[in-house]
Amino acid sequence: MPRPECRNTAIVLRAQQERNWEVVGSINAFDGILNEPNEIVILDEENVAGIHIRGGTIIGTTNKGGPFAWPIKNNDGTWDAADRSDEMLRRLQYLGVDAVINIGGDGSQQISQKLYEKGCNIIGVPKTIDNDLSATDFTFGFQTAVQEATTAVDKLMTTAASHNRVFVLEVMGRYAGWIGLHSAVAGGADVCLIPEIPYDLNKVIDKIYSRFDRDRGYAIIVIAEGAKPIDGDTEQHDSNEVGYKNKRMGGVASKLIAELKEAGLEMDMRETVLGHLQRGGTPLAYDRNLATQFGVEAFEMVLREDYGKMVTYRHPNITPVPFAEAISQYNFVNPKSDLVKSARGVGICMGD
Repeated sequence: MPRPECRNTAIVLRAQQERNWEVVGSINAFDGILNEPNEIVILDEENVAGIHIRGGTIIGTTNKGGPFAWPIKNNDGTWDAADRSDEMLRRLQYLGVDAVINIGGDGSQQISQKLYEKGCNIIGVPKTIDNDLSATDFTFGFQTAVQEATTAVDKLMTTAASHNRVFVLEVMGRYAGWIGLHSAVAGGADVCLIPEIPYDLNKVIDKIYSRFDRDRGYAIIVIAEGAKPIDGDTEQHDSNEVGYKNKRMGGVASKLIAELKEAGLEMDMRETVLGHLQRGGTPLAYDRNLATQFGVEAFEMVLREDYGKMVTYRHPNITPVPFAEAISQYNFVNPKSDLVKSARGVGICMGD
């Protein structure tokens, strides 16, 4: 019988409305198909019950390697990458998988496009806290990450006011500052620094001084990990993890505090790095609803054999777009957008 490979409760529940479909999941993304022995699990109503209240990816995921860059260890201890995509497609055929539903962000959907070009019946679902796919208004997971970051801003506000301190909260956002911008506005931060708007340190200092009267006052700065000063660079370094191609980011909050101290700022300043706390927690109702809509539409695309496309949300519609369109442009924050304008309107310093 036909079997779509998936990682979404709604896909499973929608598929069970049809009598001739079975859903299977691949452990740790495509690794489960390529591993020896393979790691494929049956997904039905019983074993996905209740997972909608859990964050993360229930059957695992990975951002290392993949079917087009599978890590291979050489005899001398060095590593190379092998293209195992053709082998993976043969394995899918052997397993009787008629359609693949790939859930993930920009990198995942780039893999989807390449697999589609090789003849794979594949459909994409946008899931990432980074909100980095421009073809959709939102990706599910993003709003929950924003809530976690906003809660951190709220809590820092209390201790900052009590101790007359400047707190710098570092949030995720390698190339796009969506989490930083949304949480800064929602939490009432004083400064918001994102990758799309390189900051002038003097503007940040002026804003901090405006929040103090003599030695009393406080300020909250939200800074995305990819933020950088004018004529400066991001804080990043190479990773030694096998198969991980991205530069590692982090430390921008500490760097900013060092810059402020070097400029003569004498306030008590502390950093908080939210890190992977943003990636966990109980999903918000908004994300649960969006994931359900995406999952149902993805399975109905399988029924229509509408492959080579990713499900998107363009308010108020859920609609598919070709992968080529979905990945054609990275979803950066527009410095002239309404939300940036609103942030400036309530007095948030954007660093420029």
